[in-house]
Amino acid sequence: MKDTPALPIDAVLPQLRRALAGDGNVVLQAPPGAGKTTRVPLALLAEPWLADRKIVMLEPRRLAARAAARYMAQALGEAVGDTVGYRVRLDTRVGPRTRIEVVTEGVLTRLLQADPELTGVGLVIFDEFHERSLQADLGLALCRETQQALREDLRLLVMSATMDAAPVAALLGNATVVASEGRAWPVDIRYAPPGDDDIPAHTVQVIRRALAEEAGSVLVFLPGVAEINRVSRRLQEAPAGDDVDVTPLYGDLSADQQERAILPTPAGRRKVVLATNIAETSLTIEGIRIVVDSGLARVARFEPRVAMTRLHTVAVSQAAAAQRCGRAGRLEPGVCYRLWSESRQRALAPFDIPEMLQADLAPLALELARWGVADPAALAWLDPPPSAAYGRARDLLEELGALDGTGRITAHGRRMAELAMHPRLAHMVLIAQALHRGALGCELAALLSERDPLSGRERGADLRARLDILRSSDTPLGDGGAAARAILRRVRKAAAQWQRQLKLAPPPDDGADLADAGLLLAFAYPDRIAQRRPGGDGRFLLAGGRGAWLPVSEPLAASDYLVAAHLDAGAREARIFLAAPVRREQLLAHFDEHIRDAAFIAWDSREQAVAARRERRLGQLVLTAERLEKPDPDRVAEALIQGVRDLGLAALPWTDTLRRWRQRVQFLHELDEAQWPDLSDRALLDGLDQWLAPFVGGMTRAGHLGRLDLAGALQSLLPWDRRHALDELAPTHITVPSGSRIPVDYSGETPVLAVRLQEMFGATETPRVASGRVPVLLHLLSPAGRPVQVTRDLASFWAGAYQDVKKDLKGRYPKHHWPDDPLQAEPTRRTKRRS
Repeated sequence: MKDTPALPIDAVLPQLRRALAGDGNVVLQAPPGAGKTTRVPLALLAEPWLADRKIVMLEPRRLAARAAARYMAQALGEAVGDTVGYRVRLDTRVGPRTRIEVVTEGVLTRLLQADPELTGVGLVIFDEFHERSLQADLGLALCRETQQALREDLRLLVMSATMDAAPVAALLGNATVVASEGRAWPVDIRYAPPGDDDIPAHTVQVIRRALAEEAGSVLVFLPGVAEINRVSRRLQEAPAGDDVDVTPLYGDLSADQQERAILPTPAGRRKVVLATNIAETSLTIEGIRIVVDSGLARVARFEPRVAMTRLHTVAVSQAAAAQRCGRAGRLEPGVCYRLWSESRQRALAPFDIPEMLQADLAPLALELARWGVADPAALAWLDPPPSAAYGRARDLLEELGALDGTGRITAHGRRMAELAMHPRLAHMVLIAQALHRGALGCELAALLSERDPLSGRERGADLRARLDILRSSDTPLGDGGAAARAILRRVRKAAAQWQRQLKLAPPPDDGADLADAGLLLAFAYPDRIAQRRPGGDGRFLLAGGRGAWLPVSEPLAASDYLVAAHLDAGAREARIFLAAPVRREQLLAHFDEHIRDAAFIAWDSREQAVAARRERRLGQLVLTAERLEKPDPDRVAEALIQGVRDLGLAALPWTDTLRRWRQRVQFLHELDEAQWPDLSDRALLDGLDQWLAPFVGGMTRAGHLGRLDLAGALQSLLPWDRRHALDELAPTHITVPSGSRIPVDYSGETPVLAVRLQEMFGATETPRVASGRVPVLLHLLSPAGRPVQVTRDLASFWAGAYQDVKKDLKGRYPKHHWPDDPLQAEPTRRTKRRS
């Protein structure tokens, strides 16, 4: 091994060797920059217990895996692929002499599935385990079971800078914890919270400040590519100096572009590397001694309820902030500018949320089924898969035919699992192969496995445009097309690899197969088959029941049917980003087993009538509909009742007599709920199925309600004995002293009797109802019929207020009686002259 400078990890390597030789499992804690990624595998190669077997080290990212392998190979004075090699998606460099394999992106899982004993492997290292990727959690669970059931001699080493070691050590059978103290170099942390500037403007301001205050190059952490591009444009519009190069670093760049960001700058020059969290761990960028951290990251969170993923920009955890800060002290003392306050730093979450708790678990569920595990509880996890998300994943796999009804993997599921892609896409590719469209299926799968190569361009949402570009070698991509070209190269490589694996013929030269792109997508995303809603405003209904939309300017917005491949979950409706059209005839021909043929009987609010159709439905989509000749009468009645519920009680044929009858019953209900039914609006609407449904036979439209026997329906709510008691307890009229029968108004909170004052002469008691329990509210009227007094105490009125009323009205109504003593006067409904 070449001479290399001492690193903090060197001090604990003897302890690490002893622990692995004795206990077998170890958790290694070492701060960023300690050298664990590149020092530890090399230091263990000659251990007797390894016995010339391999070390497999899992890295969370392709860039870090390649960089770690290259650095270790250089330390040995060898080329990558000799003693040290790597396996990442679409790129493998290993040889017959390789003893250290750095792997990522599910490679470890595939090795385990192919050989559960991991023959020839003596040690598995999980590097940067604090990131808690889904593949790392799964790999550790499977390796632990292999160790316990098949390979007691297999060693497991979990390494991290910022992880809580105790739970991992317990998971590994109380493994030894080895800790390395101190960074390679100290880092000075400076807090620079934004003022009124937006984030890109403030980031540029701090970058300029850092370049002015400190020597060396700068690594800037930003949440995503959009922010990287905005900051890059601002720096290029007003360069920070003639000796400064601005270089992006994110996953969609080509390997050569990523290498340019990592390698040293020429003598006399500095660089500003604008990176996503791809640069957080296991990566030394030459010349960096300054970090500018936005404190933000973009994460994808899967929502099981809608089976969609939404991107969120979130604050980083304290652990991630420490990792980012550590990038500044890898090679010499450094400085970290944090674009937030010290108080906000204390409020950050301690650790990142494990991917297991917020990811689509369909790939995990398929891997477990292939492993032979029906219940994930059979394995040891730091965080077990959430039941809701895992249940949704199992449902999807059953729908795709990957699992049977008992949760066991099917032959189709095994073929799906052999393809290194999401189960949705694997199912699509296998169906495409059966339909002689396998090459197209592989291209679609490759495109959908990568970032959209035309993202942010005026290319629309049509996935067929991407297929055209994929098949063309000279399509202009305009400014900034380097990243798009890198994506397209990876897409072509992946598609070609799968085509070779499945022994497929190339696609036709004339592009005739592109018309089937939507159909193939439908096999992958049956819940995202979309039907255009009426109105022509770009709104669609998904087969899963959710709404989705496209801008009206999109040509695809006019499609009757399409399949959405990429869309955001959205708050109310999902925004479609990538889709392809599909014809109804294709759906009817290929999705027969998913199509339900059923009678649809429901209230049509626009027609105000019961709609009765025989429909063929794909999920929530109505593919065909025809009139139902003899609909079920009970279901018609149910639908009409729903129509009444929608229209409200006012749609029923009320008469004044019936309204007053209802008011009398409701008055008594308020007095005695146990004896009298509730006839309030809410109660009647809630009980329509009981009291109204028996009376609507043969009716199908709102117009038919006019012939409804509403009185009979309402009176059915009243027991027979209560009908007789109604007139006694809540009489329709009260006979007053003049002999007149005056109607009682029960519409308010209390019964009201409106009677001319002269008709009450001689009466000393206020009339009562409900067997004398409730006095009516008297509205004593003037000769013109206007209330002159409202009272429940008639005797008090005669004794007091009457004299004032008499003075006020006698002059205006001289023809009417105004006796001095109303208690001795004869009640009358006549004037003096008529009397």
